[in-house]
Amino acid sequence: VISRFSPSLIQHMSSELAPSLPLQEDFVYHWKAITHYYIETSDDKAPVTDTNIPSHLEQMLDILVQEENERESGETGPCMEYLLHHKILETLYTLGKADCPPGMKQQVLVFYTKLLGRIRQPLLPHINVHRPVQKLIRLCGEVLATPTENEEIQFLCIVCAKLKQDPYLVNFFLENKMKSLASKGVPNVISEDTLKGQDSLSTDTGQSRQPEELSGATGMEQTELEDEPPHQMDHLSTSLDNLSVTSLPEASVVRPNQDYNLVNSLLNLTRSPDGRIAVKACEGLMLLVSLPEPAAAKCLTQSTCLSPLLVFSHKEDASAFPGKRALISFLSWFDYCDQLIKEAQKTAAVALAKAVHERFFIGVMEPQLMQTSEMGILTSTALLHRIVRQVTSDVLLQEMVFFILGEQREPETLAEISRHPLRHRLIEHCDHISDEISIMTLRMFEHLLQKPNEHILYNLVLRNLEERNYTEYKPLCPEDKDVVENGLIAGAVDLEEDPLFTDISPENTLPNQEWLSSSPPATPDHPKNDGKTEVHKIVNSFLCLVPDDAKSSYHVEGTGYDTYLRDAHRQFRDYCAICLRWEWPGSPKALEKCNLEAAFFEGHFLKVLFDRMGRILDQPYDVNLQVTSVLSRLSLFPHPHIHEYLLDPYVNLAPGCRSLFSVIVRVVGDLMLRIQRIQDFTPKLLLVRKRLLGLEPEGPIIDHITLLEGVIVLEEFCKELAAIAFVKYHASSTP
Repeated sequence: VISRFSPSLIQHMSSELAPSLPLQEDFVYHWKAITHYYIETSDDKAPVTDTNIPSHLEQMLDILVQEENERESGETGPCMEYLLHHKILETLYTLGKADCPPGMKQQVLVFYTKLLGRIRQPLLPHINVHRPVQKLIRLCGEVLATPTENEEIQFLCIVCAKLKQDPYLVNFFLENKMKSLASKGVPNVISEDTLKGQDSLSTDTGQSRQPEELSGATGMEQTELEDEPPHQMDHLSTSLDNLSVTSLPEASVVRPNQDYNLVNSLLNLTRSPDGRIAVKACEGLMLLVSLPEPAAAKCLTQSTCLSPLLVFSHKEDASAFPGKRALISFLSWFDYCDQLIKEAQKTAAVALAKAVHERFFIGVMEPQLMQTSEMGILTSTALLHRIVRQVTSDVLLQEMVFFILGEQREPETLAEISRHPLRHRLIEHCDHISDEISIMTLRMFEHLLQKPNEHILYNLVLRNLEERNYTEYKPLCPEDKDVVENGLIAGAVDLEEDPLFTDISPENTLPNQEWLSSSPPATPDHPKNDGKTEVHKIVNSFLCLVPDDAKSSYHVEGTGYDTYLRDAHRQFRDYCAICLRWEWPGSPKALEKCNLEAAFFEGHFLKVLFDRMGRILDQPYDVNLQVTSVLSRLSLFPHPHIHEYLLDPYVNLAPGCRSLFSVIVRVVGDLMLRIQRIQDFTPKLLLVRKRLLGLEPEGPIIDHITLLEGVIVLEEFCKELAAIAFVKYHASSTP
């Protein structure tokens, strides 16, 4: 009859009926009950759940917790002393490794996890704790989808949490590789002598370590790491198929004689088919890379396969999740890599980011971006655009910026614009024959400009404006001083007296009382006055660029200039916050100190943007929106040279130079000639605007639709530039 009761129930009944023993005697009793099982039992095929072992282990844990609660904080009791002195954890490791009886590995993992989690005093500094813990770590992740996977990840994560509490302890887990290589082979058969008596309980199995090959530690097959160039991407699914990487030969990698098996085991489990296990493994890695121990960071980046794994072998994902799901899988993994590098200790972060740069950006992305297939270019640029938007780690962002733009900071010359081939190719794609490629590449640059990295703007624009050699220096003569005192700039042309602007009407200008607090800062070239005239004229110069006959916004409610003021104020504030730590000057470099004799080249990026702006009347509406969006982003940056070059209509341009304002003036001149040849221009223009706003249903195709849409974009862009100019002057005059 008694055989029908479970072993755990029998154990519980016997514990209740037994006399109360001192804790240490009780603890030793439960441990000897476990060891006697191996001595007395001949049937080693019965599962561990059919034995009393799980109950004895649970009782041992309860006793250790009770003992700690009854003693002063930090004091080690006799039960814990017994566990440490008799190397109980070492013996349990050996039993777990042999998985004898079946399921014992699972029980050992649970015991270790609960011991580390429930005992408050620091255990890992003890050699008889961290040594068996390290060896048990090596057993985790050896085979995917095993019955013990859940217990393995719980154990690894509790170890990571303990290291996060006391980072110096991680040094106990950097194994000496040469020592482990010299001591191969742990017998899986547990001898009877091993389990007899107190002396045999202290048998040291600590020197037995199985070496692991680093390639095996990641679970990657060699075929996944073949040294072959990625194929061209013809569509999204194939692009993700080809996100494989090249593994450096083991012999060519200089590694210290250390293993970081906690990382290797977690890396194995990131590939678990159980998503919950993989996520927990990623969380464990996040904890480890953030540890502030230099030795661990060095070992992590040089002696584990974390860096190669971060650069994504996606053949599995692409085959299991073709198309959209493969993309989601890739972006989720990239987001994890970004966060991992963001949290990592500085040395580790730099090494991991460089690995992503070399193995993924250069090894995988660059060939895709440099190809000639339009579909391949569009797909790879869309992926790059998404990556640009997604990166938040400063270290990874820096590597990505160097990949896209190069590291050059000297002024560009027309003869050397292809010095960094990828940069040259991407900028050329902003003016591609395919409108889709142009729009996608422009979007990528627009989001790149919003990233908090000073090199982006300097490389694309600022390095070419440093010497202000787009200007023609005209020293003030006595006659000019009177002009300056009256609120004008020496040598500037009064646009309101220019024949191009003779149709200015009062409602298109802003009343003087709106500019009372908008005085610009004093500079040698712009002497301080009350500020009203200069700001008033600059803003009105943009507002009045498009002639009245070509304007349509005043016929539609809610499309006034004031709507741009609110957006410009918010955006300028955001840009100022980004640029604050870059310590930009508050005023332009004095012309006397500039090298005005050097030939001026606006740079490849501005050249392409200005060229496209010059064709605004002949380009598709969506292309024009994207071109003007990038130019307005550039205009928002609070650098005096950018402001002068892009937003000052009165700058004295050197011969052969052009500015944003001069480009728009040429477009307006062309527009005024073409308007005269279009019958019913104004009614057609208004109808197109209402259709774009959804105020009118789509109807018959209107002739000259591209030009009409271009005129509307031009008018809105001029209002936007006027708003940005006003907001920037207003901000500079506010303390």
